[in-house]
This record gives sequence, C-alpha cells and structure tokens, in this order.
Amino acid sequence: MGDKREISRRTFLNYALMGTGGFLAAGMITPMIRFAVDPLLKGHAGGDKVAVGSPDEFNAEPKRVEFKVHTKDGWYEAESTMSAWVTKNEKGEILALSPICKHLGCTVDWNTSPEHPNQYFCPCHMGRYSINGEHILGTPPLVSLDEYETEVKDGKLYLGKIKPNPRPGVTG
Repeated sequence: MGDKREISRRTFLNYALMGTGGFLAAGMITPMIRFAVDPLLKGHAGGDKVAVGSPDEFNAEPKRVEFKVHTKDGWYEAESTMSAWVTKNEKGEILALSPICKHLGCTVDWNTSPEHPNQYFCPCHMGRYSINGEHILGTPPLVSLDEYETEVKDGKLYLGKIKPNPRPGVTG
C-alpha cells in the first residue's frame, strides 16, 4: 500500500491549537461583523415623501410648513421636525425650498428685512435669496437654496428628498 506519513506530537499540538484558536476567533468576530453590517441589511420603513397639505393652500406668497420625518442614521432612529418654504406660481407649479442658508447653515425667513422686501433673508450674515431661492449676488451665500422634490397626489402635496437648486445667482 503506500507509505504512511506520521506526524510528530509537536505538529499535532500545533494543528490542534491553531484549529481551536481559529474557531474561538471566528466565534468572537462573527457578532462584531453582524453588528457592523446589520443596519445595511435592514430595509427602509415607510415612504420617501411626506404630505404637507393641499396644493390649494399655497399661492405666490411663500408659506412655511413644518413636517415630521422618520430619520435613521446607522443605529440611531429619530423623529425629526423639518420645514420648507412653499410657493405656487401662476402656472400652478409648486416650489418647496429648504430654509437652511447655504452660507453657514442659519435659518432664512421670508420678507423679514425692511431694506430688502420680498426676499428670503438670513439674519446671521445678511444673506439674501429671491423668491425662487436664487442667491443674490454680492451677499455671503454663493449658491441658491436647496429644493425639496414635490409631488401632488390624491389632492395632497408631498415633499421628498432635498436636491440642489439649479438656479444661478441673480442681482438684487
């Protein structure tokens, strides 16, 4: 038959200890990997859009609406209150703007500056935006206010994710 190869006692103990150590290491690492990867494996609950009212509630004058969204950041879940400035132009097109100034993240308000009426105004550093969210050239913000995705369905206005406003700056 063939020649049988014998292993020494030292080699056997080496294999046994390596196998046992590998088994123990796998037992400790598996929960850590599961903990790190688990949030990625779970699906999102709920829809991406939130109802904020009827489209008939909005007109050419910006109206601030507040709404709650369920946010999930890794393992942390919370109910966050967000807001938007919503307008509807004469064609019936709805524009929802984020109230967060693009300069340093302060909150903008509509028509609060006596020197600059009918504009969004950031009191932190005198930033200004037009009614469509375009940044006014010569003021601190260098980009326009972000927009929310909008959808009208079943007689309700839904706001979705925030996207960059493609409009360039204007003179004011």
